[in-house]
Amino acid sequence: MKDCLKDTICAVSTPAGTGGIAVVRISGTEALTACDALFTPHRKDSRLSAQAAYTVSYGTVGDGDEVVDEALATVFRAPHSFTGEDMVEIACHGSLYIQRRILQLLIGKGCRTAMPGEFTQRAFLNGKMDLSQAEAVADLIASTSAGMHKVALNQMRGGFTGALAQLREQLLHFASLVELELDFAEEDVTLADRSQLTRLAAEIAMHLSRLVRSFDLGNAIKNGIPVAIVGETNVGKSTLLNHLLNEEKAIVSEIHGTTRDAIEDVINISGISFRFIDTAGIRDTDNEIEMLGIERTYRKIQQAAIVVWMIDATRFSEKIEKITEKIIPKTRNKQLIVIVNKTDLISAEEKQVLDEELLLQIPAKRIYLSAKYRQNTEALEAALLEAAGLPEIGSGDLVVTNVRHYEALAKALESINRVREGLKNGISGDFVAQDIRECIHHLGAITGEISTDEILGDIFKNFCIGK
Repeated sequence: MKDCLKDTICAVSTPAGTGGIAVVRISGTEALTACDALFTPHRKDSRLSAQAAYTVSYGTVGDGDEVVDEALATVFRAPHSFTGEDMVEIACHGSLYIQRRILQLLIGKGCRTAMPGEFTQRAFLNGKMDLSQAEAVADLIASTSAGMHKVALNQMRGGFTGALAQLREQLLHFASLVELELDFAEEDVTLADRSQLTRLAAEIAMHLSRLVRSFDLGNAIKNGIPVAIVGETNVGKSTLLNHLLNEEKAIVSEIHGTTRDAIEDVINISGISFRFIDTAGIRDTDNEIEMLGIERTYRKIQQAAIVVWMIDATRFSEKIEKITEKIIPKTRNKQLIVIVNKTDLISAEEKQVLDEELLLQIPAKRIYLSAKYRQNTEALEAALLEAAGLPEIGSGDLVVTNVRHYEALAKALESINRVREGLKNGISGDFVAQDIRECIHHLGAITGEISTDEILGDIFKNFCIGK
C-alpha cells in the first residue's frame, strides 16, 4: 500500500463531460516538476516550483510550440495540502480534448493516472484524516439532501472521530491496568478500580447504544425514506409518481395491470429524500406475470417505512373490504397515509359520504387529491414530512450512516456488554481484558487505527476518480 505513495498521480477532478471549466489535479513528489515542464506562467521569470503555496498563476499549458490551452495553476505544498503531498490543480477550459491532452502530457512527464479515490486514500495514509473522515468525503460528494450534507460534513470535520477517540483512550487505560495486574497475579495486586471500570463500561455502552440506534435515522437520511405506493389497478399510482418526479417515469394507461414491477426513484421534499416505489396494482388475476408483480408489491410494503395507499374516489366501495384485509395487516408498525384520488370526478356530497365511510373502515390519515390535475398534492408532501418524523440534526449531532461503521459499533457494543457482565459476575482479569481489547479493536476499525489493504481497497474503489 505504501509503495503507491511513490508515484505522482493525475486525474480530472471535475465531473466527466464537457463543461465551462475542468480541473486537473496532480499530487506527488514530482508534481511541481512535471507541471513545470508543461505549464508556462505569463510571468516569464517564474516557475511553478518556485511559487509559494496557496498561490495561483495564469499561463499556458502545452508541449514545446504546441499550446493546448490558457489555464490557471494553483500550488499546494506538502504537508499542508489535501493529500499531504505537493499538489497542483490546473483549471482549464472544459473541452474533452483539452482534458485528455493535459493528462497525456502529464503522463509523458512521468505521472500516472490516479485510481478511484486515490487522492483521498493518500490523505488517509499520510495522516491528513482518519478512515471515517475519508469515507465522509464520498458521502459529502454524494449528498442530495440537507440532512445528508450536514451529517457528512460533521463527520468529515472529525465529530465522529473525536467521540470514538475518547472512548478508546479510556478503554486503553483500563485495559493496560488490568493486564498489568496479571503480571503480578501471585502478589494479588489490584491496580484497576473495578467499580470505576463498571461505571465506565456502563457509560460506554450507553454511548455505543445511542450510536447504533442512530443508524435507522442515518440510513433514512443517506438512502432516502422508503415509501411504497399501493392500491388496486388504475387508481392513479403511476400518475402520482410521475407528478412527484416531474417526468414520465411510469407508464400510464387505462388498461388494468400495466405496472407489473416495482419502479423506484428518489424525490427530495424540503431537504429530506424519499425513495418512492410504484408497485403493481392489487387485484385478482390469472396472469402469472401480474401475480408475480402483486407478490412483489406485498414485499415492498414490508420494506417500506411509509405506505401510501391510493383509492379511486369513483369506485371506493368495490371490493374495499377484501383489499383492506390484504393491506392493513401488512402496515402494522408503519406509517400509513390514505390517498383518495380522482376527487375532481365526485361532488362535495359524495366526498362527505366517502369520508365518513373511510373513517369507519381505515384508521389512517386521509388526503383527497387529483393526481391527474395536480390538485392538493402539496398536502401529501406535508403528510410525508410529518410521517417521516425525522428530528432536526444539529451541527454537533452524531448520526451513523455507514453500514461498516454500524457493524463495527454493534460488535463493540457486544464486547463492552460482555465486560459489564464479566465484572458483575467477578470473572478473572484476563477474560475482562480480552473483551476490552475486542471493543477497542472494533472502535479502531472505524477510524482506521486497525485496517487491512482489503478493507481500504473496498472503501476507496467506490470513490470517483479525481477525489
